[in-house]
Parts: sequence; C-alpha cells; structure tokens
Amino acid sequence: MSNPRNKGQLIGRLANDPKVFKNKDGSSKVLFTVYADRNYTNAQNQRDSDAIPVEAFVRARTQGLGPYANIHKGDLVAMDHTLRMNRYTKNDEEVFDLKVIAESITFLEPRSVTQARVHERVQAAEAQNRDLQAQTAGSPVAVRDEQLPFG
Repeated sequence: MSNPRNKGQLIGRLANDPKVFKNKDGSSKVLFTVYADRNYTNAQNQRDSDAIPVEAFVRARTQGLGPYANIHKGDLVAMDHTLRMNRYTKNDEEVFDLKVIAESITFLEPRSVTQARVHERVQAAEAQNRDLQAQTAGSPVAVRDEQLPFG
C-alpha cells in the first residue's frame, strides 16, 4: 500500500507525445509533460500554466503500454501521482531531483475528440511533407566532382 500522505492529483493537457524507454527487465518508462493551469489569474486577467514533467512506469507483464499508449499531445488528462526525491552526487555536488510519478491516468475528453486531434496533426504533417517534396522536385541539386567522397 502506498503512503496516503504522498498523493496528489494533476489535471492538464499533454505538451507533447510521450517518450517511451524500454528497460532490460521488459518494463517501460514513459516520460511526458503536462501543462497544468494555476488556480489564479495574473494582472492581465490571464491564467498561467506550469509545464510539469511526469514519469510513469509500466510493468513487464502489462500488455503494451497500458493507458499510456493512447495519450497524445493536447489530450486533457487527470492523473493521480506521488512525489519522489532522487538524491545523487554530480561533479562533487549533491543533487536533489524531485520527480512526479504517475500512478494512474484518466482521460477527460471523449476518444472521438482525441482521435480528431491526432488526425489533424497527421494531415498537417502530410501537407508539409508534400510541400517540401514539391519544393525539392523543381530544383535539382548540383554536385561537383570535388564534393564526391570517391575519386
């Protein structure tokens, strides 16, 4: 059982797609950033956000990445988390590194909304790719003999 005094909840939007790292034992580490709004407005009546880096661990016996396989940039999520302090020495100085560890994650938007957002990103990337291909197709690249790595 986890410590009930070291629990919190974080609600926000993902700043980027998660990065996944496989461990030797078959488990995975998932890294992502969540933008969480502050609970007050500034002098311009705007609400600021904080970018909070989050780590999640997926056990080896879990099929795939579990719920973390379905999160993408822009998704609105709520997660229960714990805090962990890593302490180590770097360049003869003691470093304290506070980590936010996701325990569970809940999707706060319907799947249709998140899939539409992913579809828009794919369409924009494909359009950009087509534009780049069209630009390079019209301009041949000239290579001089002295640029070639062989004689």
